[in-house]
Amino acid sequence: MPLKVEIVTPEKKVFSDEVDTIVIPGMEGEFKIIASHTPVVTIITPGELIYTKGGASESLAIGEGFIETSGDSVSVVVDVALGESEIDENAVEEALKRAEAALADTSEDDENFAALQAVIARSLVQLDFKRRRRS
Repeated sequence: MPLKVEIVTPEKKVFSDEVDTIVIPGMEGEFKIIASHTPVVTIITPGELIYTKGGASESLAIGEGFIETSGDSVSVVVDVALGESEIDENAVEEALKRAEAALADTSEDDENFAALQAVIARSLVQLDFKRRRRS
């Protein structure tokens, strides 16, 4: 029995289809969801989301968000979800450099500290995702 999966960001619905399995990066590592999974709502960390349909796997680089499962339905809400072709490696490298420089001049008490850390985490995930597919 397939899973009905929807992946959305604030800008758009990235994916909506039935899949066999989905693997999500979570706070304590990756976890796999199959049909009739126990209902769960949990936090997603930046990493690689992998879904399988008919024996073929597809991947997206994702940012922070959450997942909710209910019966055979899975909703993934993340701040960013990109396929390999959507990642501009040069732009991501520049964003990473700017965030790292800004973080070096920011104290942990600064309200921008967590946002800069999130930019760095997303950038590193996207660069790793893109580079692994290139090699």
